[in-house]
Amino acid sequence: MLLERTLSSEERIRRAEEIYQRRKMQGGVRVSTSNVNNKKEPAQFLLFKKLTLQIVICLLIYFIFYLIQNSNYIFSEDVLRKTREFLSYDINFQSLFNQAGDFYNKYASKFFNNDKENINDENTEKQENVENTNNESDNSVNVNDETGTKVEENTINQNVEPGVGGGEEGENLLENQEAKPETKQVSADEIQKTVIEEPKPLTQMEIDANEIKANYSFIVPLKGIISSRFGAREATAIVSANHAGIDIAANEGTTFVAAMEGKVTEISTEGGYGNHVYIQNNDVITLYAHCKNIYVKEGETVLQGKTIGEVGQTGNATGPHLHFEIRKQNRLVNPEYILTF
Repeated sequence: MLLERTLSSEERIRRAEEIYQRRKMQGGVRVSTSNVNNKKEPAQFLLFKKLTLQIVICLLIYFIFYLIQNSNYIFSEDVLRKTREFLSYDINFQSLFNQAGDFYNKYASKFFNNDKENINDENTEKQENVENTNNESDNSVNVNDETGTKVEENTINQNVEPGVGGGEEGENLLENQEAKPETKQVSADEIQKTVIEEPKPLTQMEIDANEIKANYSFIVPLKGIISSRFGAREATAIVSANHAGIDIAANEGTTFVAAMEGKVTEISTEGGYGNHVYIQNNDVITLYAHCKNIYVKEGETVLQGKTIGEVGQTGNATGPHLHFEIRKQNRLVNPEYILTF
């Protein structure tokens, strides 16, 4: 106390600044010595805490694995089956590429051809205008030479001998010689357009399809993804080169119906079709192949729309799907000529 009283005010300010700077260098926090816990926990207690924490973590991991292994929801048999069915779909990329090409040929090519036709029409109109101008000038020359033309005609008539060309045949011959057809230039694009627009004769398959549509009623037997269409395709060890029907992919066990009414003439399990069934109405036959189960029997008459079986992958199949065929007098018909899938 005596020392503080003897210090001058300047000395007190200096000492206060020193204390402030020292506290600032230490983080600006004053720690009371009365709050400091100088007691240290024993090493054995720290080791026990660490061991207990590790045991709890191991138990938690074991519990999680137990839930995953014994859960009936997260990895249930139904989820695994659906996943396998989705991965087993047979997607024909060649068919998708062909469809894209057909779309281009059907729509995009027409657009470009219309532009060319418009240009050709404009050129044709210009050409006709020039020809009309030339014809007008020719007419003016013919009017001036009218007298000379008559003299030439009389001379020709006198030179014709009786019996050779003097009768009706001779008159017709002269008329044909005098009335010469106008020569008109036709461009190559117009010739190509005329050739393209000429109606093509129908194929036997198109004739059969038209007769079926006119005399029978058909519905789509199954809604699904078209995995392979009718006609040529890339062959593999399982897939044939020429596809006789259309493949509709669906989950195994999905039911399908009869596309038309008729009589079940045959049910078989032999060959690459696996389990398959034939339904016939007069000279038209529908075939349903690669079935898992078939609900009808031979000799049974079924109505259109009746459920007749389940989708499967029996026989030569790369995945669950329905192979559907249409035949007339045992001739194959593209199902897409009759139905829209």
